[in-house]
Amino acid sequence: MSRSINRSRRTALAVALGALITAGAAACNPTTGSSVSTDAKPTTSAAGHSAGAGTGSQSKSKSAKVGDTIGLKGMDSTADVTVVKVVDNPAGADEFTTPAAGKRFFAVQFRIKDTGGKAYSDSPSNGAKVVDSQGQSYDADVSDTKAGQSFPASVNIAPGGSGLGYIVFQVPSNAKITQIQFGLDSGMADQTGQWNIG
Repeated sequence: MSRSINRSRRTALAVALGALITAGAAACNPTTGSSVSTDAKPTTSAAGHSAGAGTGSQSKSKSAKVGDTIGLKGMDSTADVTVVKVVDNPAGADEFTTPAAGKRFFAVQFRIKDTGGKAYSDSPSNGAKVVDSQGQSYDADVSDTKAGQSFPASVNIAPGGSGLGYIVFQVPSNAKITQIQFGLDSGMADQTGQWNIG
């Protein structure tokens, strides 16, 4: 009888000790028992016009795809920005316009609609970038191409109005462009729209 009681006590002690070890391991390893996200990027991903709706000032970056519209807020202005079309490797507008050696043109057509109470007055090319699969970003180039009409250096859009134009980039011939980025206030605004290229 006493052996049976001692065995029961040892079994209970072993179970309790095992529970303590498991609890200690869970405390040291936060991924035990429940999933813990380590992704702390301040990116809000959404497609379509809703990408810009109700995100507030906490959202620094918004993501979509070509054809989608993102509502962006600047210091004094707001605008709905759409990447309408992408033309990879278009020819220069004339025989004198060619990319540098080892590079190609990459043209992105944007539509900017002023959704604020003040006129949109900016240089869109200053706020635009493309990013390749290696994470390298490229600023806009001043070249015109046969893809279509480029945005002028300075653009003024009345409240409720919109503007349409291409922004051209020179990228390495072998670069795979995966993202397009755009921000108001020549890229100085807190929010940046990002479009992923399939």
